Amino acid sequence: MAQTSDSFWLDRRGLLRLGAAGSAAALLAACGKTDKAPGGLKSEEGSLAWAVSGAWRSQLDRERDKYRHPIETLDFFEIKPKDTVLDMWPGAGYMTDILAPYLASGKGHYVAGLIETDAAAPEAATLTEQYKARFSADKKLYGDMTYTAFGPASGALADPESVDAVLFLLVLHDWMAAGIAEKAFTDAMAALKPGGILGIEQHRSDIGNAQDPAATNGYVQEPFVKQLASEAGFEFVEASEINANPKDNKSHPFGVWTLPPQRLTAPRGEPANPEFDGTLYESIGESDRMTLKFKKPG
Repeated sequence: MAQTSDSFWLDRRGLLRLGAAGSAAALLAACGKTDKAPGGLKSEEGSLAWAVSGAWRSQLDRERDKYRHPIETLDFFEIKPKDTVLDMWPGAGYMTDILAPYLASGKGHYVAGLIETDAAAPEAATLTEQYKARFSADKKLYGDMTYTAFGPASGALADPESVDAVLFLLVLHDWMAAGIAEKAFTDAMAALKPGGILGIEQHRSDIGNAQDPAATNGYVQEPFVKQLASEAGFEFVEASEINANPKDNKSHPFGVWTLPPQRLTAPRGEPANPEFDGTLYESIGESDRMTLKFKKPG
C-alpha cells in the first residue's frame, strides 16, 4: 500500500501536520439541483443531506463518509443553517465542502480557522493560499467565507462572543504536539456566544496509562479532553459513539497515520516503504474516535 503524500510535518515548535489541498475535485455549482441523499432518499436543497450528496464533493471525500458520519456528527453538534460556525484547521476541506454550502444556503456563515502561517514552514503558507483560492472560487456555492488564523502567536479567532459553534475535528493531537491545546480551548471560549457549542471529534486512546502530553501516536484519552475543556470553562453536555470503531486497537507501527486516509508505510518524514503490507490497516478503516459536545455557560 503506497503512502499518501497529503500531509507534511513541521518542527514541533513550529508546527505539525496539516492536510494538503492536493488535487481537489472540480467545483460544480449546486444551481438548485436535488440530489439523492445517503440511503437513496431524496434530499431537499439546503439540507445537510443535500450538502453531503453534493456533486462538488470529491470521490475520496465521499468514501470517507462511512467513517466520518457527517450528517449525524453535525446534527449531534446542533449545527443550524443560520449559525456562524468556526471550523478550526480544516485541512484539505473535507468538512468545508459540506458545511460551507449548507450554511450559505441557510444564510449562515462559515469561518475557516486556518494554520497560523507566520509560525510555520513555507509549505503551510502555500497550502493556505491553495485552500483560500479553492473555496473563494464559487461564492454562490460556498458563500462569503471568512478566514482567521490559529497558532502559537495568533490573536483572537473572532470578535468576542460572535460565533455559534466551534469545531475541533481531528486536530487536538496536533495542538498537543505544539503545546497550544490549552490556547485552542481558551480562544474558542472567547469567540463563542454564551450557550455556544464546542464540538470535538478526536482519535480516542484507551484509558489506562498517563496521557502522552504530545500525543505522539495521534490518540488522546477522553478524560484528558474533558479536563482541558473544563479548565477553559466549558460545560460537558454529551458524548456520542457516532464515530467509534471497535476494530481499531490503537497499536499501529506509525501511529494513527498508519490507518486510512494517511496510510503511512514508514515513519513520518521518511520515504514510503513499497514493501509494507497495509492490508490489515485497510481492513480496520479509519480510527476509533470520541465525539464530544461542550457548551459555553450562559
